[in-house]
Amino acid sequence: MLLEVNGLCVNYGHIEAIRDITFSVEEGSIATLIGANGAGKSTTLKTLSGLRKVRAGKVLFEGDDITTLAPYERVKRGISQAPEGRGIFPGMTVRENLDLGAYVRKDRKAQAFADDVERVYTLFPRLQERRTQVAGTLSGGEQQMLAIGRALMARPRLLLLDEPSMGLAPKLIQQIFSIIAEINEQGTTVLLVEQNAAQALKRADTAHILETGEIVRSGTGAELAGDDSVRAAYLGG
Repeated sequence: MLLEVNGLCVNYGHIEAIRDITFSVEEGSIATLIGANGAGKSTTLKTLSGLRKVRAGKVLFEGDDITTLAPYERVKRGISQAPEGRGIFPGMTVRENLDLGAYVRKDRKAQAFADDVERVYTLFPRLQERRTQVAGTLSGGEQQMLAIGRALMARPRLLLLDEPSMGLAPKLIQQIFSIIAEINEQGTTVLLVEQNAAQALKRADTAHILETGEIVRSGTGAELAGDDSVRAAYLGG
């Protein structure tokens, strides 16, 4: 198992944001966490990337305990995140943002680095067209592409995606999810947090529903998408 989360509890002060959640992500798969605003989805990803401290429980990556590992050390281990709200560097160019995504790498002058830049441009041709453009002037969809591309520059084995469809037009949402599927087909494991449950469940191998900091349902994406209670609560029918 690539990622194992065991009994994870996370607080914001005295408020419990996550209570005793347990799940795993198999290598090569797409897993998703869905739920309403405030359910604890983004907190979970921040904790996995090392940005939130754990009150109780453990996070294992390839069987190793990384619960207290610093964020940059997790990137070195193969965990990279495209955060909620994109988090690009607006005053830097597209290419400079991509270079920053590879800050832990030591092979920037090697062919492998150039190949990874080309991979991002192949996945997102708009980024190649705008490689010298200041990132803050990109459209919302282009900024989301840049956030994902920057995360890929770390060569992650596990890509954490936090609300990649947020604020995007329906046509762009479809495009982003198609690219996520392609990234997975190329060998990168994906853990996806999403409010667009229909798109997430359509592509997920495994799915978990978070409600007020707890996992209340788990199954395959197809199982949850076909469940009447899930459809009524998250799929609008």
